Amino acid sequence: MKEQLQSIADEALSMLEKVQDMKSLEEIRVTFLGKKGKLTAILKGMGALSKEERPIVGQMANDVRKRLEEAIQNAKTKLIKKERAEKISREVIDVTMPGTFIPRGKKHPLTLVLDEIKEVFLGMGYEIAEGPEVELDYYNFEALNTPKNHPARDAQDTFYINENVVLRTQTSPVQVRVMEKKKPPIKIICPGRVYRSDQVDATHSPIFHQVEGLVVDKGITMGDLIGTLQVFARSLFGEDTKIRLRPHHFPFTEPSAEVDVSCWECGGKGCRICKNEGWIEILGAGMVHPYVLEVCDIDPAVYSGFAFGLGVERTAMARFNINDLRLLFENDIRFLKQF
Repeated sequence: MKEQLQSIADEALSMLEKVQDMKSLEEIRVTFLGKKGKLTAILKGMGALSKEERPIVGQMANDVRKRLEEAIQNAKTKLIKKERAEKISREVIDVTMPGTFIPRGKKHPLTLVLDEIKEVFLGMGYEIAEGPEVELDYYNFEALNTPKNHPARDAQDTFYINENVVLRTQTSPVQVRVMEKKKPPIKIICPGRVYRSDQVDATHSPIFHQVEGLVVDKGITMGDLIGTLQVFARSLFGEDTKIRLRPHHFPFTEPSAEVDVSCWECGGKGCRICKNEGWIEILGAGMVHPYVLEVCDIDPAVYSGFAFGLGVERTAMARFNINDLRLLFENDIRFLKQF
């Protein structure tokens, strides 16, 4: 049995010296040290030995097991180092090689204009407020002085989810939500997507972008609104830009006005861009209706405010002399890279 143990040790050590991978190493371990391995079989036959031989053979078997376990561990360590070295050699990076060219993208023209608008109002101390695009009818209409039987709803081509939930037709609901949670002074702009059931053509889209503004505080007047719009127009369209207010009606402002700017192309003389009128309409504005303040638990006898709203697409089209709204949404790189 001693000769068998020595033979097992020699055979195993010889195989371990030649092992090339982890799979072969595991097979060797199972062959000699597994439950049905050669060394285990020897140990099971020790019952046939005399009392004098058992401790001697047992000690020798333990020594063989220990030698084999150490040899297996050493072989495993060498294989790990070998595999690591091979992996490093395969994954080596030549830092002198030219990298893969990744073309840099550019901001979309709508994003360019929207960022400029934000910067103008942030510079005047406004904060940016956002709200849900899927909105309650209450916030989109009723809280803005437009109840269900109001004739202004006939002009709003609205996407209804159900009787009380709509895709917002304007970002004005954000103003109401802010006024409900925050008391004056309030000075915010509300940029975001809005939705109306319009047919797609050169000047209409069912999805477009708005930026609305709101200021509420003690002593706010129409003069504050006009001054704000003058600063905005000059910042966006040039220092020589003038503004003009024309009386209009919005349910949520009183008085209300459509706001025009002098044509940035001709300076007000008349050209093809302004259709020889010298003016281009860009937004609507007015003083916040007392009803809207009352709904938000703000006393109109103490506070007043103004609001305004403009379409980002129309502003971008004017700014970049784009004649078809659909170009902004078709993702044609040849068009977009011009900006």
